[in-house]
Amino acid sequence: MAVEAWLPWQAALHWAAVAFYILATWFFAVEFCFGGAKGRPRGERLAAAGLILHTAALGLRWWAVGHGPYMTRYEVLSSDAWMAVALYLAVSRLRGGLKHTGLVVLPLAFLLMAAGLLTDPSVSYLPPSLRGVWLVFHILFAKVAAGSLCIAFGAAALYLLKELRPGWRLSGRLPSLEIMDAYAHRFTSFGFIFWSIMIGAGAIWADQSWGRYWAWDPVETWSLITWLLFGASLHARRFHGLRGRGAAWLTAGCFALSLFTLFAVPFVTGSLHTEYFK
Repeated sequence: MAVEAWLPWQAALHWAAVAFYILATWFFAVEFCFGGAKGRPRGERLAAAGLILHTAALGLRWWAVGHGPYMTRYEVLSSDAWMAVALYLAVSRLRGGLKHTGLVVLPLAFLLMAAGLLTDPSVSYLPPSLRGVWLVFHILFAKVAAGSLCIAFGAAALYLLKELRPGWRLSGRLPSLEIMDAYAHRFTSFGFIFWSIMIGAGAIWADQSWGRYWAWDPVETWSLITWLLFGASLHARRFHGLRGRGAAWLTAGCFALSLFTLFAVPFVTGSLHTEYFK
């Protein structure tokens, strides 16, 4: 069967996953706003079901086109959303203080997926000369970093909500400011490590593919700027005691810059990345 024949099936699975993520967000919001003990477990089960459908959609496309979900905007947005949801479900089980970050992570995930589904779903192929294990590492680390920073942003956003609205009756349902500040810092640190490895793996892959480690094209340059800003935020916390509202706003700003770097720069500028990754 031709590749094009499978596209409607994987698109249907993607939209089904979006629907499950939306329903999961609904249950998270109901528990947060109205209380009760069943909303979050139901939301987590729906998110897990959506993740299974999402995995099937990505797996079907991978099998049909012969490469991982990293060539087109459609694939990149979907696979980054997958990583964010998978990380959230994993860490929220281990750390109860992160349970409400689903109110931020799940909407971001289904909005990313919907944006991808509304773009051109056509297939793009990577030349054999550019394939290699370092490309896989480069992309994998980028997605882990993006998922980690998404959770860090969720914790920072809830911190700001609680800190700026202390008298709001729902603020009491959120973890303490200290807990959310700590989680924002930890996941920023985790994301920073993988962002660093992403840049290193990308440089090795570039040398193998193009004969140079660094060319200062827009994607490389903005990746470095993002890395420097995240590093500066961690430095400010470690050595200058940056905490609380200032740290939360800086985390949110860093996350916005990472979105710009990952999802805007590759598709609005001319670079070696966009020559093959459409």
